[in-house]
Amino acid sequence: MERYDVCIIGAGPSGYAAAMRALDFKKKVVMIERARVGGAGIINGALSSKTWWELSRDISNLYKHMGRLNMPKPDVSFMEVRAEVEKASEERISLLQNHMEAMDSKTGGQLLTYIEGNAQIIGPHEVKVTTREGSHILNTENIIIATGSKPRKLPHIPIDEKVILTSDGIDKMDHFPASMVILGAGVIGCEFATIFSNFGKTKVHLIDKGDRILPFEDEDVVNVIEKNLESKGVLIHRNSQLTYMKVTEGHVEYELVYDDGHKEVFHVEKALVSVGREPNIQNLWTENVNIEMSGYGYIKDYDTQTSIPSIYAVGDITADIALVNVGELEGRYAIEKMFSTPKRKLMYENISTIMFLNPEVAGVGLNETTARKQGLCYRVVSLDYSCIARATAMRNTQGFVKVLVTDDEEMKILGMRVVGQHASSAIQAVALLISMDKGIEELAELIHPHPSITEGIQECVRMLLGKSTLKPSILRDHMVCRTCKEGVYEDLVF
Repeated sequence: MERYDVCIIGAGPSGYAAAMRALDFKKKVVMIERARVGGAGIINGALSSKTWWELSRDISNLYKHMGRLNMPKPDVSFMEVRAEVEKASEERISLLQNHMEAMDSKTGGQLLTYIEGNAQIIGPHEVKVTTREGSHILNTENIIIATGSKPRKLPHIPIDEKVILTSDGIDKMDHFPASMVILGAGVIGCEFATIFSNFGKTKVHLIDKGDRILPFEDEDVVNVIEKNLESKGVLIHRNSQLTYMKVTEGHVEYELVYDDGHKEVFHVEKALVSVGREPNIQNLWTENVNIEMSGYGYIKDYDTQTSIPSIYAVGDITADIALVNVGELEGRYAIEKMFSTPKRKLMYENISTIMFLNPEVAGVGLNETTARKQGLCYRVVSLDYSCIARATAMRNTQGFVKVLVTDDEEMKILGMRVVGQHASSAIQAVALLISMDKGIEELAELIHPHPSITEGIQECVRMLLGKSTLKPSILRDHMVCRTCKEGVYEDLVF
């Protein structure tokens, strides 16, 4: 029986990153994937949805420019857009496959084995693999579970991926629906509301059980996103609960009950159910493999290690943040933990995120909502995009930069949010400072490229230090500089 140093189940972002890191240690690796290399991170997840977003934003901007020139809007073909999304996914899959094959050739076929098939863990060091040719047992020193997640379904909603869809069904559509309801106003739901409203061919309904979308985000962030969605015709059902959703004569009928007790019935062409994701762990191990689970149906991990020391779990199947970059980080870390000693522990406090909305929203660390829940005293500064030269040059000054720091002399960075164009390009320096447990002095005197959005971060920092070029006491409608203690705000005066 052939023996491996590590068996990786799943060739998505987490598994692939783990496999390549294991090769750095010259370890013998077998990677098992039941579908295609890249997983949902490419095929119907992050890359796919972000390609949809990029194309929709291009179309929306084109419409805007054509309107300025009093020119007719060009027609947009759904199938052509879908083909471009598929092309992007295929390009990435091809790159990963070619890279893997080249790595296999470079190591003489001795270190990396890739198997297409289904895997089942039958013991701490044994994995049963089933392929078209049959089943066989692999013996391995370590196992990494990296099987990712899938859209969560609700038992009372008849999802068929044709009329009532999850995000997996978007790439199977063949036209822009005239109308669509999206159940779930979290990140994924709001991203698809942005995408379809950007194309201008679909009347989008968005069901939100609370009084505003994105309930985990700060109110000033949400206000910008809601305003833009509604300006594109999105109907946000606030304070509403779905009582039923069904397919009637090929279309969707759904009923909502609102907090005031009244009910309404709506009819749309399609529905998208976006109520989170759940881990892919069905039949992944036999009954005699006692992997500890959390109360929410995820694998419970201890610094990437499960309750069985030789078995690790990374990516969406644990209760940590379900992001591609986090999964890759965990996959690499698990390998380092197996075969060496990691230089530093896993850290989640400085993870950079981006929500592909209109405009984009980038963040790192805490926002005000979380800081208040934790009972922290903090200082916060906010600078409107209209005060940033690059935003003026782009002719789009909608947005702002907001920085949170500790309410003391050190002013260590707690978090940042940027809402607006180029938001993601402004995050990394702050993420680094958070990971280094540093204050803001380093940012104040950096020479940033001009004009750039990152200059807005510098001006925020200078506000905290009382030496900004633009003064918040003068530009009160565009600049904020204040403390928050026990939920009470007080302006900082220099």
